[in-house]
Amino acid sequence: MKKRLTYRDQLLELAKIYNVREVQEYIKRRKNLTSGQLELILRKNKIIIPKDFKTNFFKENFSKPLSRVSKRIDGFKEDSSRTANRVSRKIVYFKEDSSRAVTSFLYNLWKSTGRVGLGFLNIFPKLGSTVYNFFGNALTDLFHGIYSQQVNKGKAGKVIVGFFVIIGAITIIVSGVTTFNDLEKSSEKQIVEKEEKIKKPEVKIEKEIKKSTTEPKAKPKLKVKKEIKKKERVNELILPDLNLRTETVLSLFEDVEYDLNTVRFEKTVKPIYFTQFPKDLDEIQNVQLKKETFIKIVLPLIVAENEKILDDRFKLKNIVSKKITTDQEKQWLRQKFLEYKVKKSDIEELKIRMDIIPVSIALAQAAKESGWGTSRFALEGNAIFGQWTWNGKGIEPLLKDKSKNHKILRFPILRASVKAYKNNLNTHKSYIKFREKRKNLRNKNKKIHGLELAKTLSNYAETGSEYTKILAQIIVQNRLMDFEPVKLENSVQRQELNL
Repeated sequence: MKKRLTYRDQLLELAKIYNVREVQEYIKRRKNLTSGQLELILRKNKIIIPKDFKTNFFKENFSKPLSRVSKRIDGFKEDSSRTANRVSRKIVYFKEDSSRAVTSFLYNLWKSTGRVGLGFLNIFPKLGSTVYNFFGNALTDLFHGIYSQQVNKGKAGKVIVGFFVIIGAITIIVSGVTTFNDLEKSSEKQIVEKEEKIKKPEVKIEKEIKKSTTEPKAKPKLKVKKEIKKKERVNELILPDLNLRTETVLSLFEDVEYDLNTVRFEKTVKPIYFTQFPKDLDEIQNVQLKKETFIKIVLPLIVAENEKILDDRFKLKNIVSKKITTDQEKQWLRQKFLEYKVKKSDIEELKIRMDIIPVSIALAQAAKESGWGTSRFALEGNAIFGQWTWNGKGIEPLLKDKSKNHKILRFPILRASVKAYKNNLNTHKSYIKFREKRKNLRNKNKKIHGLELAKTLSNYAETGSEYTKILAQIIVQNRLMDFEPVKLENSVQRQELNL
């Protein structure tokens, strides 16, 4: 008797009959495909499955058209809301620009009147000199006349009184001008002193960095020169899309002496930026070596983005402390409001959203979502964090529910994926708890740790609390908390400011 074939075996027979290469490659790799995966691959190759003939008439003729109409209505609602938001933003910006234009006009008017007043006051010294010369000549003639002949006493008294009155008026005017100039100079000195006080912390930090980099070592001079050359070679090393193999990557790490134990001890990482993962990363048999290679590739990208955010926080604090901002600072603020999706130019909301993501959380989520850099989405689209998209170009998941029409967002380089992930956590409404807990830690002057904040990311995946438990397990097992205080080599050190 013939053995009755299962539904999965029937699908495999169909794949053999139609010579589907994708299924054959999976069989050669000795990877077992489920019946759902086989169905997706066969439908992708436009092969009719026998059970598809038994589809429900109502589903084909009523439910699917209705779902399409509902999707179009949802898209129309989203487009209308976006246009309304754009119009409201333009109105707000117009109000801000008009108010700023009025204030600048009044400020310039006040400044110009002050200049005119100062110019008018500068006329008095010249006028005084002419008056002095005139009366000096008149008095000399008068005294010559007194010497030669007698003078009327009444006229002489009037002349002397007028002389002293004129001298008193001139002295009052000159003293007023000098005191006004002294006040201007003192105000300028105060402004310069304030600017110097603001700049002092940066100078101290740079001095500390110089001291740490120029500490004397008990080694020969030749060895020191070699070490300096190595640091110059590693500084901002961006590797292009060259389809690098894992062997090449590992040899590069050996050449530049890139070791995770050293990073854990020195708390600095070399600025080596990969644009993609090695295609054969999954072929590494040693699991520990595979994980370390993944961390070495992703860690500099995460640290670099965090340092950019700290620079922006430092700049924001300086702008907020000023009474008058420049046009460039206003334009920078507008860009940050758009980048962090802050409505109504709310500075307090921007302070909450513009903050770092803990390195341990970013590494754990990258490892979970990309399979330690070996998933199809990570290798084909540089998608480290598995972000979804409904509009742009993306990668179609094989195991996807039929009711969902999402794709995995594709990126040109790995660093773009890291930046999009940080913007997602800092702007999306699903992660409000994450941002609030981070703000509370800032207010209490506590360090931002990944294990504490990982509990707030249950909305990142459909599994909810199970997902957060897996993240905590990855952080603890791989000692990812050691990378929290890591900075880039030769970078300006910024403190995590509590705005």
